[in-house]
Amino acid sequence: MLIISACLCGIDCTYNGKNNRNPIFEELLRSGQALPVCPEQLGGLETPRTAAEIIGGAGQEVLAGQARVMTRQGTEVSAKYIRGAEQTLKIARTVDPELVVFKSRSPACGVGAIYDGNFSSRLKEGDGVAAALLKRHGFKIVDNETYISRLRQNC
Repeated sequence: MLIISACLCGIDCTYNGKNNRNPIFEELLRSGQALPVCPEQLGGLETPRTAAEIIGGAGQEVLAGQARVMTRQGTEVSAKYIRGAEQTLKIARTVDPELVVFKSRSPACGVGAIYDGNFSSRLKEGDGVAAALLKRHGFKIVDNETYISRLRQNC
């Protein structure tokens, strides 16, 4: 069983009310091999919602209270991102997935690189809040781009 960012499975849950549908992930969901999750919705954020980025660090620092998740309009939403990460962790502990596949660059799900906090489309090193919490608890996580790249290499 995999846990996959819900937006990758075609579920309209991104900040703009759309999805990041990919047929590979949709098929994993249809075949019962994946469980979709959206940490942002699990944390109580609406869809659609204002875009948000991590300022002052990455997910680990948000969890430690040393960085904040802020919307483009300047509203802090860190608590909702932390709550969503905690709910995602509860699901992961229940399901015990072999792998978690999260949407790249997201302030919740990003793995290895996230947007830099300036709403400029530039990236910085680090994980999103949910990815950081799941990593802390030993779950194996990759982003969607890495997962697809590995599939192509194995063909």
